[in-house]
Formats: sequence, C-alpha cells, structure tokens
Amino acid sequence: MFFMPSTDMSTVFLDTHHHVGPIDRRIFGGFLEHLGRAVYEGVYDPTSPLSDVNGYRRDVLHALQKLNMPVMRYPGGNFVSCYDWTDGIGPRDQRPVRRDFAWRSIESNQFGTDEFMAWCKLARTEPMMAVNLGTAGAKEASALVEYCNLPAGSAWSDRRVSNGHADPYGVKLWCLGNEMDGPWQAGHVPADEYARRAYAASVMMKGMDPTIQTIACGSSGRTMGTYLSYDRVVLEHCWDKIDFISAHRYSNNDRADTAWFLAEGVEIDRVIDDYAGVIGYVRGLKRSDKQIHVSFDEWNVWYKDRGGDGHWKQAPHLLEEVYNFEDALVCAQYLSSFIRRADLVKVACIAQVVNVIAPVLTRNNALLLQSIYYPFLLYSQATAGVSLRTAVTCPTYRAGARGEVPALDVSASFNPTDGSASVFIVNRDADDTVTVRYDDRIVDRVVSVEVMSGVDPKASNTWEKPDAVRPTKGHADLVDGAVVMNVPGPGLVVLRLLTRAR
Repeated sequence: MFFMPSTDMSTVFLDTHHHVGPIDRRIFGGFLEHLGRAVYEGVYDPTSPLSDVNGYRRDVLHALQKLNMPVMRYPGGNFVSCYDWTDGIGPRDQRPVRRDFAWRSIESNQFGTDEFMAWCKLARTEPMMAVNLGTAGAKEASALVEYCNLPAGSAWSDRRVSNGHADPYGVKLWCLGNEMDGPWQAGHVPADEYARRAYAASVMMKGMDPTIQTIACGSSGRTMGTYLSYDRVVLEHCWDKIDFISAHRYSNNDRADTAWFLAEGVEIDRVIDDYAGVIGYVRGLKRSDKQIHVSFDEWNVWYKDRGGDGHWKQAPHLLEEVYNFEDALVCAQYLSSFIRRADLVKVACIAQVVNVIAPVLTRNNALLLQSIYYPFLLYSQATAGVSLRTAVTCPTYRAGARGEVPALDVSASFNPTDGSASVFIVNRDADDTVTVRYDDRIVDRVVSVEVMSGVDPKASNTWEKPDAVRPTKGHADLVDGAVVMNVPGPGLVVLRLLTRAR
C-alpha cells in the first residue's frame, strides 16, 4: 500500500492495470488442532442434540461453510509433534487413550484422520495435513501420505480401504512439522537438524505422491532469537524439495493501548516483507528460477487466555479467548496484508476455528459467533480476482510507541472477468470521508457497503448479547464515476462494486 499523508479528504487511487497478481483463495484457510475443546465438544460432539448421526456439530459446520475456507490445517500445531497418526485410525473401541505432551491433556483418539477427512467434505474444505517431525520422522510421514493418497495395493493404502475408505483422499498440502524453532516443541532442534529432517521427509513424501506440495517450518514468531536465520538455513538446505515456508504471528494488546494496537497492520506487513527478503536472498544465492511462497498458517489475536495446562483432562477448557471489536479490526488487517502481498502469501490459516482462539464458540446446545467471525466472512465473500496496488492519501495519527501511522489500512481486489471489484478499508482513527477512484474504470454501481463500527473497542459478543458486534449496511454515493462515503473510525468498511472501462 503506497501512502501519502493528507490533511484533506482521504482518497484511494486504483488502476486495474497495476496489480500484484491473482489472489489465492487458500489465504482464507482455517486450523483445527487437537487442543482444548476444538475437536471434542467443538467440531465433534456425539452428546450434543445439534450433532448429526456421526457426531459432527451441524451448527458448527453451517457457520464454517459460510466462511468458505478452501483448506483446513490439521491435527496441529504443537499437538502434532508427539502424535502417532496410527492411534487415530481403525475401530474406535480399539484406539488407545494417550497423554498429550503439548497441552497436558488426555487424547481419546475417537476423532482421527478418517473422521477429519469426512468432516472436511461436510465443511466444504480441503485437508491440509501436518506430519510429526518432532518425535517421528520421514518414514512415518511417508506412510501417512501412502494411507491418505495412494490407491489400494500397498500396506497402508490397503489399511485405509479396510477401514472403509476405498478412494484416496488426495491431500495436496503437507506441513513438515510445526514450530520446530521453539523450545516448547516436542523434539525441538536447531535449524540445521530440522532442515535435514524436513528435506528427508519431503523427498520421501513426494516419492509417494509427486503431486503434493510441502511446507517447511519457518520461525514461530518475530520475537524469536533465531528469527529469519532459522528460515534462511531451512530454505538453503531444502530449497529444491519444498514449496512453502511457514510464518506465524499472534497479535496482542497487553499494554491496553487501542491506538497502538490498531496499528498492528504495520507490523504484519513488516513480517511479510521480512519473508520476501529472506526468500529473495536464498533465491539469489542459489541463482534459482524457482519461487517459494509463504504459508502464513497460524495467525490471530491471542493474549487474554494464555494458560495451556489441560491438567490431564479430556477436552479441557483451554485458550477460549473472548474477542472484542478492536480484535476484529486487527484480524481485518491480517487479511488485507495477505491480499496486498498476493504475490508471496498463497496460504494462510486463522488459528483456530472452534472454541480455541476461534471465531466460533460452542455450548452443548448453542453456538456463538465472535466479533472476529465477521471480518473473515466479509473478506472471504468479497475477494476475487487480482490484488490491486493501492495508493492512499489520508491523515496520520499517533499510534503510541509506534509513532505516526496512516489512519487508513486499505486493500483491494478486481475480477477482470466481470468487472466486479472490492475495497477493504480499516479506519484506525476518527471518522473520515473517503473517495475511491479508479484511473482506468468507472464505477457503474455500488453493490453493497458493509460496515463494522459504532461500538466500544472493548465490546464483545456474549451469550446474553450475541449481536453486540456485527456488520450493518452502509451507504456510498457515486460522484463522476468514483465512490464517496463516510468511513467511521475506528471501523471497517467493505465496499463491493461493479465497474466498466473508461
């Protein structure tokens, strides 16, 4: 986003010839980990009157279907680094009960690979599987690829058939472990050792199925002492055998400074720029024509419920963050950052989808949509085509320790097949009048204006007041082929348009 400060009315300048390339729908992915009540009492709850005959929560499925998530990462997360995937297949009454090192919980293994694949079909999403490279290795990882993707005729594919699933699942995206740079991770190792594990696993997994794509672990956060150096080592060693490097970030407002927090998009952009730099460096070092992309496969706001001790219980209440309006505006900025860098970020997964740091909360007989559900819904519904470069003139505001920051955070998409366009505007500061102008197009019609604003930044949806934070219909005027509207602050506006060539 190109920015120029202004004291007059703010303007967003767009030209559909100036774009960064197609937007990969996989940036609207989700994440389901065996953690807390994400799986049990979340997506799967045979005791709930709202579940189907297989125990899948119908209301959860309906809520997630609306988000149109193309991929769903599973089964972790920290959980995967101690997980033996063979525990979760076969007759349920023969599956072992295990203690989970990552979250100090009891895992019943009643929901495993086959149940997840069936759930993905119902949720209208594609599986994105992670393999254990913490306490397991290439052999176990390639066996899981065989189980999931190969036709009958070998030991593990035949086991899938005998478990009642004749057709291969055809899983295309595979994560080579999780956050292996973190000392909290089971099997944590330095970058060079992880790189060797990831290389070996990717070679064996692609040997089983050459059509898959693999994602190597990058840094688990910008605060890590090995940030980017870990990524560089992994990229240099694995460059020819992987397709993505992962990035993770969780945002927080521990300092209780709304102005500072609402400038979080500046930091998100910086992380993506960092990855563009390290990938470009290794690409140049290797004189390679290949391009490796970023899988931003854990992102969200997370700081209010940090306790991760399950006290050796099944489905403990862990990390059940309650989200407010300012959290929703930060989540919107994540999505805008991914859209603006559509050339680099091809996969992204909100962490997570149900109960655990999630847009959806459940009780046994009810469901609540949190504030962060709605920006994801609006962006997912409106984004299509290519990502436009945005030039913005707007005021700045004082964002605490972050200094002077643009008041507006803007991204835009354009669909060349039908002339439809969308503009996403987060106003971090005060009410503003904004003009959206296309140099090469005329706006024929404003299809819709969705607005999130007008509430206390700390307002949340609760079981008693489930609609405290949600979008409302807004209004925009057409003036000489451009769009003029009020963008309340702090707030979010999602504008959908139909355009034609000048």
